[in-house]
Amino acid sequence: MSKRPLNLSGSTESNGFPALTAAVLCHQSNEKIISMTQKTTKTIYWIGIVLTSLWFGASGFFELTSNPVVWDITVQLGYPPHFIYLLGVAKLSGVAVLLIPGKLLRLKEWVFAGVYFDILFAFGSKVAVLGFAASLDAIIAFVMVSVTYLMFRKLYAFPQPVEALS
Repeated sequence: MSKRPLNLSGSTESNGFPALTAAVLCHQSNEKIISMTQKTTKTIYWIGIVLTSLWFGASGFFELTSNPVVWDITVQLGYPPHFIYLLGVAKLSGVAVLLIPGKLLRLKEWVFAGVYFDILFAFGSKVAVLGFAASLDAIIAFVMVSVTYLMFRKLYAFPQPVEALS
């Protein structure tokens, strides 16, 4: 059996077979590509989880330990002290959930949502009070968490809900 790619364009090659535009790889090559893609996805995901955990873990720790730099900026943005403590607890709890491999997948969805809310509120607050230049960290965090979340969804595809019968 020939292992040459097929051409799906509909034209006919000299041997009489329909030509196909998309190259179809032999089964063995396709398996290697799939496993490499899965490995790459996992690598990007775990790098993102580690970076996100370091970022939000440090932030949560500094909020709970009343780090003057973090507290001064947060109070300057208009947030009350009790909120800063709650934010610190939420961030550290979320980091703990993110670092558990392959479990608590629905809870991880909620953690990602919470992280997005934190980033969006930080961005909005910084733009309104400190100016756009001060929000660069929120933009970087948004991109980092977005890539991580996309890899999460690719690794752990959730079943689609069954639509109601009409």
